[in-house]
Amino acid sequence: MAYFILKRLIQSVFVMLAVAFLAFALFRFVGDPISQMTGVETTIADQERLREELGLNDPFLVQFARFSGKMLVGDFGFSYRTRQPIGEMLLSRIPATLELGTVALLISLLVGIPAGVYTALRPRGAVTQAILISTLVGVSIPTFVIGIFLIFLFGVQLGWLPTFGRGGTVQFGWWRSSLFTVDGWRALVLPALTLGVYQLTLTMRLVRAEMMEVMRTDFIRFATARGLPMRALHYRHALGNTMIPVITIIGLQFGGVIAFSIVTESVFQWPGMGLLFLESIRFVDIPVMGVYLVVIAFFFVLINLVVDLLYLAIDPRLRVKEAA
Repeated sequence: MAYFILKRLIQSVFVMLAVAFLAFALFRFVGDPISQMTGVETTIADQERLREELGLNDPFLVQFARFSGKMLVGDFGFSYRTRQPIGEMLLSRIPATLELGTVALLISLLVGIPAGVYTALRPRGAVTQAILISTLVGVSIPTFVIGIFLIFLFGVQLGWLPTFGRGGTVQFGWWRSSLFTVDGWRALVLPALTLGVYQLTLTMRLVRAEMMEVMRTDFIRFATARGLPMRALHYRHALGNTMIPVITIIGLQFGGVIAFSIVTESVFQWPGMGLLFLESIRFVDIPVMGVYLVVIAFFFVLINLVVDLLYLAIDPRLRVKEAA
């Protein structure tokens, strides 16, 4: 177990360094931040002086080494546009994105897993066919179209739910949460549904496919022949084995929800990290863009590490393999 964790940690360090290098390299070609920071009345001499102060005239490797070294000690630098510490900017946005992603993932799991089990156990039913058709539609429609439709229906036509912003929030230290107010939950419903629909369809189809595969295995047939109760057979033995590969996908889904919430946050003007990233692109705020990608990569690496440990804990075959 210790060797497994050490190996994963070493791999994670190399992944983070690679992501930081790629992010820092790619964002050098998105535009000139100096032209965005200064007005038309600024002289060329003033622009060069500002460029020198920011270290933009240094060689690429020198800039990357300075960027990486500061991040290792928790110094994410300052935004070119607002001159605020990037760490503080991200801390103010992370709660909104994590709450949105968590609620969206819970929706996909609480609906997708039971639907997947139901359609696997009743593959020829009319309800199953209706569910499969609806999931096909859900996986085919772009996220922003789903968001616009929900805004039009529940916000404009019915007027039931707010269509932008985060609603009321409660402060807990540095964490500002919308989960403890009615307005916060009302504001969270539409973006969470928008973000969760695609993940719901993937979860349902994955659970269905895995469940049907497990139901065809020899040990299920043997348990059926021995007269094991169908409820125990389906929900203890079959579903338990079905969830082993599903756990891996769920971990990746959570990372994807966090990373790709940009579109949803833009549609609903949700004040999370994704909206901050779009604003930084607009103003060519290179430090914010680079730190955002590194933070997203850190989430992916951390989630994958947790998933690997869970997979190792629930699958005895992997424990035997690692011990060998």
